[in-house]
Amino acid sequence: MRWLIFIIFYILIDIYAFQVFRTFSKSIWLNGIYIALSVGVLAVLIYTLTHLDRSNGITIDEMYVLGWFLVFFVPKLILIVFMFGEDIIRVLAGVFSAVSGKESFHLPSRRKFISAIALGIAAVPFASLIYGMYKGKYRYRVLSYELEFDDLPEAFDGYKITQISDVHSGSFDAAEKIAYGVDLINEQQSDVILFTGDLVNNFASEMNEWTPLFSKLKAKDGVYSVLGNHDYGDYADWETQTAKAQNLQDLKELQAKMGWKLLLNEHRWLEKNGQRIALVGVENWGAGFKQAGDIDKASAGLKASDFKVLMSHDPSYWSERLKEDPKNFQLTLSGHTHGMQFGIEIPGFIRWSPVQYRYENWAGIYKEAGRILNVNRGFGYLGYPGRVGIWPEVTVITLKSKALG
Repeated sequence: MRWLIFIIFYILIDIYAFQVFRTFSKSIWLNGIYIALSVGVLAVLIYTLTHLDRSNGITIDEMYVLGWFLVFFVPKLILIVFMFGEDIIRVLAGVFSAVSGKESFHLPSRRKFISAIALGIAAVPFASLIYGMYKGKYRYRVLSYELEFDDLPEAFDGYKITQISDVHSGSFDAAEKIAYGVDLINEQQSDVILFTGDLVNNFASEMNEWTPLFSKLKAKDGVYSVLGNHDYGDYADWETQTAKAQNLQDLKELQAKMGWKLLLNEHRWLEKNGQRIALVGVENWGAGFKQAGDIDKASAGLKASDFKVLMSHDPSYWSERLKEDPKNFQLTLSGHTHGMQFGIEIPGFIRWSPVQYRYENWAGIYKEAGRILNVNRGFGYLGYPGRVGIWPEVTVITLKSKALG
């Protein structure tokens, strides 16, 4: 039944959008190509969705099917906006003519130049979504921040943290691009590298071919990590709970093999010149997602006066609990949202993504009550196999002491 509703919805949108194309071009061949592509994309998508094998998770090929569906579907939604606006004007014009007695009611013809404008604007997301799949998803950028704190120990003034998040190794399809991203992380020469969860899509085995590459990540004080919601294997069908538990254990051992220190609701001390700060790592806690994070356990023994850097995959934990916790978590690092891999960011002018309607804190730096959160936009991708406007991110944070400033 749900597929029938979806098919009817898609066909109605397609028929409506086709009116723009038909008004612009009377070519039987072009109209035929449009119809053939629309039917073909829908048929492939339905076939793919009805043959998904959740025991294997979503494959790269299945992601590309979704990607190409979006390439053709999103522009049609834009065409509909123009069509609807023009139809309102056409109806009003017809009503006015009938009421004024000039002539009987009839709808004026569609205007070709409106269709041309609509098609021109719809071409932007069409081209952008294609670019995002083949170029944008590997357009790594380094975002650097200097963050000042009143209570940062003197020895840590100028301390550099590189944060990465949401690798999603099961989606990778270009080894040389991933190698470039790993080299870019190392080039920052930070004191510590912190990974804030979602190493895989579902299975620890997704990291097997990438383990040698990510083992190259090095920092003076080491590489630390936490688990994200995808790391638990909750989105795959397992024959037994034992197999699922073994998958998680394999993922933990794999991180140890890479030289990463996985924090499971616990903390470690980073020391420098006789002073120290606490690095706290909680398991995933998300609104609407797995809630295994336990900040009380992770921070046991810590005082409010201790300077703390907290790793929490899902930023909703910060808004729900961490930003007001009496333990005073000065800096929290999260990921999870990916910035929805789609949006518009022009520094100083606009920052928008559909994900902001789901998450209050979805990308970048947030400050509240003297506490700071950074939400990393992610290193990898999932679902739509690309990125448009929200590029893969390597965050470099330099801690600064206000007292020394």
